[in-house]
Amino acid sequence: MKALIAMSGGVDSSVAAFIMKKKGYDCTGCTMRLYENDMIGKDLLDTCCSLENTQDARSVCDRIGIPYKIFHFENLFTEEVIEPFAAAYERGHTPNPCIECNRCLKFDHLYSKMDEAGCDVLVTGHYAMITYDEEKKRYLLHKARDAKKDQSYVLYMLTQEMLSRICFPLGEYTKDEIRKIAAENGFVNAQKHDSQDICFVPDGKYGEFLERYRKTTYPEGDFKDKEGRVLGRHKGYVRYTIGQRKGLGISAECPLYVTDIDPVSNTVTLGKNEDLFSNELIAGNINLISVDRIDEPMRVKAKIRYRQTEQPATVIMTDEDHIKVTFDEPQRAITKGQAAVFYDGDTVVGGGTIIG
Repeated sequence: MKALIAMSGGVDSSVAAFIMKKKGYDCTGCTMRLYENDMIGKDLLDTCCSLENTQDARSVCDRIGIPYKIFHFENLFTEEVIEPFAAAYERGHTPNPCIECNRCLKFDHLYSKMDEAGCDVLVTGHYAMITYDEEKKRYLLHKARDAKKDQSYVLYMLTQEMLSRICFPLGEYTKDEIRKIAAENGFVNAQKHDSQDICFVPDGKYGEFLERYRKTTYPEGDFKDKEGRVLGRHKGYVRYTIGQRKGLGISAECPLYVTDIDPVSNTVTLGKNEDLFSNELIAGNINLISVDRIDEPMRVKAKIRYRQTEQPATVIMTDEDHIKVTFDEPQRAITKGQAAVFYDGDTVVGGGTIIG
């Protein structure tokens, strides 16, 4: 069996390659090159496309004795991840580009490279698990053993065909165990820190990135309250997201938070914390894993952002590509552009993009 290993230069994907090699797979390591330095306006030192990370991935491949390739996906990454990211912010949404990178790059274009390379499986360093349910005749996606590292949330878009040819060897391990394996085998990245930010906006300054990418400036506008009274001036609506409190520059008797963003009128609405709570949402562009459809109300645990603990809810499909989610308790800052992912225990039922 031949395996194509997606390697970022980090410790997780490096140990994934080591585990697959140890299992007897004929492995080839590879790195996706996604952008050049000038795209993000700074050196790529701490990002997944840095020269250092590429060298680290190659070093690990040399150490365990497998070939290494680099795939140039710069144009695809711009078209399918960065452009939708910018367009979403311009609609007043807050997208999750890591999910789109998984959907469009890793599990589409890189997935296709698996066949071109004559490989049987695509391997990544994600913390998640895949099983096959003989009774349902379906592949299932599960949370990882290490709850703190679980990445099933960003993998809900995987189809049955993909799940049949993808392997997540880290799902049964804790992060500490992975670092120990790397150290025992002399990997240069055994103690490398995990990346936390969006790779093409490593400084977290989304407004500055968007202005640089679009070659424009986003004009100031009004902060308003929900009654329409002007509270002050914002610095461009793309610099704000639902639930934000810091950086508003508004003095008030009580804390104020962003509760709505209207690109058409160029206004950002501010309100109290209680104004952020809602118990319903609509998700579109859905993908279901553990079931074919949800035609009757289904009890699940749902999460609306990566770091959130999933919450009790009822879901039902309203049409072929939309799901209505009703939470038992109101949720704070439900944000358009983020993913809503549904669980049955540790099994991913499916998910979609929040659109309303």
